[in-house]
Amino acid sequence: MKIVLLTPGTGSYYCGVCMRDNALAKELIRQGHDAVMLPMYLPLTLDEDAASPDSEIFFGGVNVYLQQKFALFRRTPRWLDRLLNARGLLRLAGKQSGMTATADVGALTLSMLHGEHGHQAKELAKLVEWLRGHRPDAVWLSTALLVGLARGIKDAIGIPVLASLQGEDSFLDALPEPWRTRAWQAMGERAWDCDACIAPSRYYAELMGRRMRLPADKLRVIPNGVAAEEKASGERQTANAPETIGYLARFIPGKGLGLVVEAFILLKKRGRFPHAKLRCAGAMTADDERYVATLRRKLADAGLAGDAEFLPNVSREEKTAFLHGLTLLSVPASYGEAFGLYLIEAWSAGVPVVQPRCAAFPELVEATGGGILCEPNSAEALANGWETLLTDPAQACAMGARGRAVVASEFSLPRMAERFVALTAEFSKTKCGIPFPLPPANLPR
Repeated sequence: MKIVLLTPGTGSYYCGVCMRDNALAKELIRQGHDAVMLPMYLPLTLDEDAASPDSEIFFGGVNVYLQQKFALFRRTPRWLDRLLNARGLLRLAGKQSGMTATADVGALTLSMLHGEHGHQAKELAKLVEWLRGHRPDAVWLSTALLVGLARGIKDAIGIPVLASLQGEDSFLDALPEPWRTRAWQAMGERAWDCDACIAPSRYYAELMGRRMRLPADKLRVIPNGVAAEEKASGERQTANAPETIGYLARFIPGKGLGLVVEAFILLKKRGRFPHAKLRCAGAMTADDERYVATLRRKLADAGLAGDAEFLPNVSREEKTAFLHGLTLLSVPASYGEAFGLYLIEAWSAGVPVVQPRCAAFPELVEATGGGILCEPNSAEALANGWETLLTDPAQACAMGARGRAVVASEFSLPRMAERFVALTAEFSKTKCGIPFPLPPANLPR
């Protein structure tokens, strides 16, 4: 089966969606399919080799921005567009992305959702031309923010277009009015042009179904998957290693990093685990550095500067080593997390988790038995959860082992790719012959 995946790049920092799509594309290729991953806006920043390293960038960020702001650039010749799509220029633009005004982001988001009627219609025509030449069996959009492309693709080529749902609610809700309301409306309307919208959890499918006003038969669930770790965390830890609490996500308030720091200070003040350490790893932009600086000061004021470590933008090898040194992991995101790839990464390494009882977390913890839940938005509840596991190492180890076993069977990359291909074949004239086994009743359907 020939599948094209369209994924917006970040240009300057690791993005979980980019890495998930790249890993999926490589697994599809390993399974014998012809998968091509096309970056959009900015170059992809990945922690491993790209699945399609020579792919050109579509909807280049500089072109998209200029076409939004100035009518002249909606009619520029191809040679100028190619100059503005130079990877070096796009990477430089990526470093300045935080300087874009929120009103500009809102207007640009709405324009992209309008597809062939938006200011970037010329870019859509280029993409359709490329797809005509390559004739894929289906196109996957990595986010519903790209559903504006579906109508143009289907009308021109007549192939299935499917869209993944990946945290669009938090992005759109952060836009100022009137862009927030207009973008939600446009995304819901344009989603009908897709054959299906695929969520990574039941929680997020139900949430986005309500907010986009989509019927249940327009929504499907395919859980995310990760590559299996060769060894579990406990196999590498020594008996005398200090208790180590981990955080693995972007260094922003919404992921709960501040709450983790508050809970760690509280845990240390209680005195039961005087040698406990806090290690935080994840993506960090130049804008995020200021936030991390405030957390460092808070730890220093509590006399704990030497007990906490921040590891920004770790490589794949560094992330693996980081996970293998943890006793437990917590990412208490304060918004409605659609999935939480960091959880199955932790479980793959045999690390148990303590998560808030909200969003997709109860669904995943119930499915794996790989941790415990606590009340959300409470540093005290989070610290209490940590103490529960730290005082019972055998229980923590058993939870990590259970999580690791379920990830290997239900949340692996091969399993995700099989479901992905089977669903694609459902809407495509190409029959791949791969069955689509339904997950057990307690797993996302």
